[in-house]
Parts: sequence; structure tokens; C-alpha cells
Amino acid sequence: MAHYFVGDIQGCFTELNLLLQKVDFCPSRDELWAVGDLVARGTESLATLRFFASLQNAAKVVLGNHDLHLLALHGKLKKPHPQDNLNELLNAPDIDVLIDWIRQQPLVRTLPEHNIIMTHAGVPPQWDMATLLQEAKQVSIALQRPDYLTALIAKMYTEDSAKWSPELQGINRLRYCINALTRMRFLHLDGRLDFKCKTPPQQQTSSELKPWFEFPSRCAPQNTLIFGHWAALMGHTNQPHFIALDTGCCWGEHLTLWHLEKDEKITQKRLI
Repeated sequence: MAHYFVGDIQGCFTELNLLLQKVDFCPSRDELWAVGDLVARGTESLATLRFFASLQNAAKVVLGNHDLHLLALHGKLKKPHPQDNLNELLNAPDIDVLIDWIRQQPLVRTLPEHNIIMTHAGVPPQWDMATLLQEAKQVSIALQRPDYLTALIAKMYTEDSAKWSPELQGINRLRYCINALTRMRFLHLDGRLDFKCKTPPQQQTSSELKPWFEFPSRCAPQNTLIFGHWAALMGHTNQPHFIALDTGCCWGEHLTLWHLEKDEKITQKRLI
């Protein structure tokens, strides 16, 4: 069995197919792990979701911020933006089935035999493994409730929950987990999430901000953390236990696949 980890696809299904052909991916033999943001920006979000849902146990997906936003769009809590390219998906006859599939996907997956942790944006450095799994589980429980739209999705659009505290309760605790695992890039020196700065670390000039993976982590180096979300990194963290896989395919760059067993990255340029 081979384990393949792919960066943010964002509807670039043609490029994903070409990557999988390059490695002779076989769902009866291999597993495809995706760091989230399966949809939006690219033109083939519907095909992407249908493909991953069809893989069943061969697909290991975590949710990204765009995947959660799709739930809000489908629930009529937000209006689609033209650049998201989601009209085909939202009007598909099987959209309800696909939405239910998304709601079953977690915010974190682990591969214990290889000491792998995968999330969309990263892991708060102050969280140990037990905290990470517990907090992510609570979000999954909320997503699978019948009232998930009003109880969670409608209330997640805020930047109030930026600092972790074990004393956080209810929706504020769930919000922090969603913000950290699906939106995190830079942190303030006191550990607060920064929601504004998206530049590459080398272009960031404030002494008050650092990339989340440059803080001492309670989950690394005993684990390798796989994440996407931050296209400006273009796959570079300069940290051996932090592997960034978002390489901006939807922005005209390329899609990256990491073969765990070979420790090899394979790329596919965006087809224009």
C-alpha cells in the first residue's frame, strides 16, 4: 500500500487526475489523503467531490475552510461569490448526498504507524495530541447534528475566538478549533491567531507575528504535521516535521502530491 497526500485541490480535478496517473494510484491498493479545500476557485469542484466520495475507504479527507463555506452556501446562509465557481456543484442533482458526505469528514486525521497528523491549516502549538483529537471531535459531533446549520455553521463566521483557553465554552470553543485548524497562518507572540496576514514568512515584517510552525509544538517533532491552506509558502517551511502541500494550483501554480513511503513530491502544473 502507498499513502499519497495531496495539497489543496480547489476544484482542479484534471490536474489531480494527471497526478494520480503519474503514480499509478489504485484505490484497491493505495490511500489518497487530502488536506482539505477540495472545492472552490477551480472549475471542477463537482467532479472532485464525486471522485473522493466514490473512493470510500481509500480516501482520507479533512475539511478546509472552503469545504465548510460550501455548507453555508448550500444552507442559504451565505451567497456564492462568482470566483468560487460553485454554481455547477450547488445545482447538481446529488448535492444533498455530497453535503452529507462532507459533514462526515473530520478536521484531523492521524496515521499512527507513521506518526502523521494531517489538518487543513495546522495544529496550534500549545495543543498536545489528546487536546487536538478531543477538540476536533467536538466539531465533528456538531457538524453531524440535524441543526448543524443554525447551531454551528451560522455562528462560525467571526474572528472573536482567536486565543486558546481551556476555559472556553460552547460555540466559542468550537469556533476556536475551526479557526485554528482551517484558517491559521501567523500567530501573535502570545499565541493569538492572526486572520489578516497571508504573505510568505520572508515578506512579513512585523516582529509581533510568527508562522504557527515556528513556535515550539507539543505535537512535533515526535509527529510529522501535514497541512495545506497557505499557498504563499509554496511548500516550504524549512522544518522537517512540518510538510506544507498547498502550492497554489488554483492560482496558476501547481498541485503537489507527497508519496509518504518514498518521501517524494510529485507535481502537476495548472493547465491553463
